[in-house]
Amino acid sequence: MRALACLVAIIVSAALLSAQRARTLDIYVVDVEGGNATLFVSPSGESLLIDTGNAGAAAARDAGRIVEAAKDAGVTHIDHLITTHWHGDHYGGLAELAMRMPIKQFIDHGKNIQPAEATDAFLDKTYPELYAKGTHTVVKAGDTIPFKGVETRVIASAGQVIAKPLPGAGKPNPFCAPMRPLEAIPEDTQSVTTYFTFGKFRALHPGDLTRDKENDLVCPANRVGTVDLLVGPHHGQDTSNGEPFVHALQPRVIVMNNGTRKGGWPVVMQSFYTSPRFEDLWQMHFSLLSGQEYTPPGLFVTNSRNGFSKEYR
Repeated sequence: MRALACLVAIIVSAALLSAQRARTLDIYVVDVEGGNATLFVSPSGESLLIDTGNAGAAAARDAGRIVEAAKDAGVTHIDHLITTHWHGDHYGGLAELAMRMPIKQFIDHGKNIQPAEATDAFLDKTYPELYAKGTHTVVKAGDTIPFKGVETRVIASAGQVIAKPLPGAGKPNPFCAPMRPLEAIPEDTQSVTTYFTFGKFRALHPGDLTRDKENDLVCPANRVGTVDLLVGPHHGQDTSNGEPFVHALQPRVIVMNNGTRKGGWPVVMQSFYTSPRFEDLWQMHFSLLSGQEYTPPGLFVTNSRNGFSKEYR
């Protein structure tokens, strides 16, 4: 059996059917071992990738897994690549991936605000060489991305959030409360946060957006509304995933891109499991950090990259 490149392909069908098959939005959550790489494929076959996995020795591995997911999706190039922010677990496989498949549009929030030697060297030299082969777009909150067949809107970027509610949103958020102490990592606050609309389906990918910026989106009024899917919420880290945010969104399903010892904090798990409308959590790996209350056998899907099992307690 070939190595499994992703935890699960989430297939969302539109109400209308073509003569041959259902028109679907396919979402591939790629296992990049506690980093992030999420591939969206529209009904037209257009592709949008959010992040490229880890840097260093893991870059080739993670780029290879993204390529395998793309092959499984019938994708030969990436139409739109969003790098949520400049941390190595989110942009790390970019150069390696660009050597393996063409990338047409490079999207990001702009300059790195958290100086780091390797990151700054990448942004000064390597990144311009990569996007010179396509186009480069710095997005701001409120921008749209031309992803054919799927309405795709940036609701946060470079530390700013949308000023006006999305259609149907804007009601007072009853879950707003004083924020727990937060030591936010500066570059996380800059994360490009993307909201997808496909028919009646709504999905949100917040990158590593921190709790203060989450609150800016949903308090005192919820400018986002509710979603069906919350994917990639900062690996289940405590600096994100505040209860006012998660409970305001009311996701039916959450996909958490954690590692065995990264993410899945008990306070975050509690926020997920007590959220209104919540149905299920899918996570990349068993979490040693979740605490016994949240890790009884069979509670979560676990990914062995050679298949997966799903059991319930």
